[in-house]
Amino acid sequence: MPISPNQGSSGGGTVVTITGVNLSNASAVRFGTRNATITGNTPTSVTVISPAGNGVVDVTVTTPGGTSNPLSFFYVGAPFKQTLSPTSGPLAGGDVVTINGIGLSTASSVSFGGNAAVPTIVSDGQITVVVPAGVAPGSVSVSVTTAGGTNNGLSYTYFDTPTLLTVVPNQGPTTGGTVVTLTGTELTSTSSVTFDGNPAPFTVINSSTVSAVTPPGAVGAVDVIVTTDGGSATAVGGFTYVAGPGI
Repeated sequence: MPISPNQGSSGGGTVVTITGVNLSNASAVRFGTRNATITGNTPTSVTVISPAGNGVVDVTVTTPGGTSNPLSFFYVGAPFKQTLSPTSGPLAGGDVVTINGIGLSTASSVSFGGNAAVPTIVSDGQITVVVPAGVAPGSVSVSVTTAGGTNNGLSYTYFDTPTLLTVVPNQGPTTGGTVVTLTGTELTSTSSVTFDGNPAPFTVINSSTVSAVTPPGAVGAVDVIVTTDGGSATAVGGFTYVAGPGI
């Protein structure tokens, strides 16, 4: 006489179906010593809503013909989330986020705001999930649903894709050291600036302005790339290294 699912929240409320034979006119379904609410009954099945409980309990069905043999039902506590990393990413989604906590081994869904994704279970203390696309830039709550229930308490911030509009000045010596102002949009979360792939020291002025100091480079035009939590923006050939004068 199978039982499905065979686990659920310690707070109760799990819809459970028990299948077998001669189950008509079931008068009681007990989870341990507690009665479940019967919501459906046929000769081969009984559907109930589990009561609250803890640990492993015996489930029995009582009909006019007697009481069945017991089946095991496992109560699972609500998950507890401790950390989420990274805590931000592009509006388009796609980042892989790691969530650490307790009771995550039965995780079936992770919701970012109103968008859900299916996690990969690493252990009872860790899951990973690919972030779904967001609706708009900003922070959303993150909830994890397991057989034990749903837990909230963490947040994730979506960032829009940056743009890079101007590089001023747009040329300087190959020795580097030129202070350059980069203007664009969505630059607040800038994490790196590169000239021809070489990292440059930078300071975020505001959401539309970043100040950077050019690293040394070879003669010629190079790409300037700004990377933020929302992605990357490139000024193709945005800066030109110029050879020094000789006499």
